[in-house]
Amino acid sequence: MSATPMAFADSLRIGTIEYISPDKFEVLLDIEAPDAVALNTGSPRSFPRVNSYVLVPTEGGFAVGQIEWISVERSPYPQRKGMRDFGLIDMPYPMRKMSLAPVGILSAIPTRPLTESYSFRRGIQAFPTVGDPVLLPTTEQLRSIVESGENRRVAIGTSPLAADAEVMIDPDRLFGRHLAVLGNTGSGKSCSVAGLIRWSLDAARHSREAGKVEGSPNARFIVLDPNGEYTRTFGDLGAKVFSVEPGDGATQLALPLWLWNLDEWSAFTQATSKTQRPTLVHALRALRDGRLDSQTTPSHDMRRYLRTVTAVFQVEYRSGSPWGNFPKPKSFFEKLRKLSGDFVTSTDFSEPENAAIEALAGYAKELVDARSGQYANYDFSKQEVKDLVARASQAHVAFGGLDTDTELLDADVPRPFTGDQFIRSLEAHAELLGVAEHVETLLMRVRTLLADSRLRSVMSDTGGLDLATWLDTYMGDDSSTGSVTVIDLSLVPAEVLHIVTAVIARMCLEALQRYRKMHDGDTLPTVLVMEEAHTFIRRYTPDPEIRSSQEICSHAFEKIAREGRKFGLGLVLSSQRPSELSPTVLSQCNTFLLHRLSNHTDQDLVQRLVPDNMRGLLRDLPSLPSRNAILLGWASELPVAVEVRKLPRDQQPRSSDPDFWHVWSGQDDRGEKVTRGVDWAEIASEWQGRRPGSGDPSEG
Repeated sequence: MSATPMAFADSLRIGTIEYISPDKFEVLLDIEAPDAVALNTGSPRSFPRVNSYVLVPTEGGFAVGQIEWISVERSPYPQRKGMRDFGLIDMPYPMRKMSLAPVGILSAIPTRPLTESYSFRRGIQAFPTVGDPVLLPTTEQLRSIVESGENRRVAIGTSPLAADAEVMIDPDRLFGRHLAVLGNTGSGKSCSVAGLIRWSLDAARHSREAGKVEGSPNARFIVLDPNGEYTRTFGDLGAKVFSVEPGDGATQLALPLWLWNLDEWSAFTQATSKTQRPTLVHALRALRDGRLDSQTTPSHDMRRYLRTVTAVFQVEYRSGSPWGNFPKPKSFFEKLRKLSGDFVTSTDFSEPENAAIEALAGYAKELVDARSGQYANYDFSKQEVKDLVARASQAHVAFGGLDTDTELLDADVPRPFTGDQFIRSLEAHAELLGVAEHVETLLMRVRTLLADSRLRSVMSDTGGLDLATWLDTYMGDDSSTGSVTVIDLSLVPAEVLHIVTAVIARMCLEALQRYRKMHDGDTLPTVLVMEEAHTFIRRYTPDPEIRSSQEICSHAFEKIAREGRKFGLGLVLSSQRPSELSPTVLSQCNTFLLHRLSNHTDQDLVQRLVPDNMRGLLRDLPSLPSRNAILLGWASELPVAVEVRKLPRDQQPRSSDPDFWHVWSGQDDRGEKVTRGVDWAEIASEWQGRRPGSGDPSEG
């Protein structure tokens, strides 16, 4: 005969509430409560167990408590249920107590009266009181706690603390508000990242098949891979792989220098704010709006020159330098005197062109002569500079230019230009601005970059790549069958690694910003994955004079962290040192998958990610086995321990520990032979850029 509901509930009782507060319950365990394995819940289960769940009946259902600690205290000998122990001598007796962190309410679903179905929600409104019983949850109740939430679409593992309940997540929550995967080396971070991508795509594919929707998932995962771990991980999914050195399934990485913006060029060249950065601004603007075209007639040269001069005068007028504090007016005077020497007529010009040049030259000479002499006053009036701008603009129009040509173009517009054009533009504008002697170091850094054989294939634009083609290739077009793009950064030279990473991240965000603008607010969901994030998104102290490449890279990801969600760009960070990450980026991550963390600084940081009453679960971090993690945040109804699904070996990133013993002993665990030959000559030839057997580097 089966037990009545009351009798069954009584059989699950393990103790009573002895102390209660909004963030902690203390429970006195009954003397008959299990001390190793509970057999009365439907299946054998370990009890008591830290971080497992128990229930306390309340008005709205069951208050769910998570066990934080278990202890033994000396107490008077307890009276056992149904036993006559009154005659026993009252001697001290060890009684077990435990502390619970209240996490939410488990309620029966009223629409299913004949089945044991429950729903879980975070938070408690009606608290239990002292003396209320504490119960073990049944298997169904335990699973209902972990398997709560809507839109559970992607299975990522099981919960060993909840009868191996399936842990499923909503991709909109997981990726939409950024995810951080944190843990020590070897704890399973890379496999978790690879698994989340693969399992999400698998679930999307099955959903399309069930709904009879044709085609592959319209998904975009862009993996920035600094160690080359993921180059073979998604081969069966048709992933596109890009590398500095193509081959073995990888395509040539192309990041033309015209994709770099002003801040990225300034950081790479370490341009000073006083002279070098303004030169960069003018040089890039000239290149972006196509001033360096193929026509080289004298009239064309003068038109381009007058356009630049007019733009320079406009900048000075807007800044107020000619009538500002000393020495700004004198600096403008010297610039005007230098420029006016180039306002000369020519027989190659038409009569109207020569007339316009004469008018500009005459007015410029008048301004210069008025300020020449031993005790000259270099101040200019606002009207004088305004008239100078007008005459320069008139001369530019006389040579065939347009008034709109002199409007300041954004120096960051990604319009193609070549390295040689960039050098010529820098030299020309340095001369024009009278700072040629101050930009030698800047020019040297740019020339060094363009001459680097390792980067020539990446930065050059020999294939005629345009912006639309680049976006199709790296962001994916409508016809793409591969939803994953892996960008192998392992061979990118260290001096440009952060800049290259920043350019890719920024281009992803700006492309999606424009997509939303042109599609009435609809977004194109894309996930950007950054491995070894602590290397690229570090804490930094801003330098008001010169911004470093590291700062530029961190700033790019900080902007994505703050604004990416609005434009459909989700961020996945993988790091073994969360304490070194930018606080701005980490604070914007709404979901965390925490693997083993042994560093106390990192532990202290992640402890602050959860409410005070839920920190007990995080005490497991130093001892978590590989593949085990704690999922918490927006994508999970409550922090939960999860054993992540295992990936087949051929789908795992190449991040396993070195197999010293197998190599030393010559065989693996299966008894198969292991050999690791080495040919240093071949490695040296590849390193030096030579063909095998060649002694001349220039031949390679």
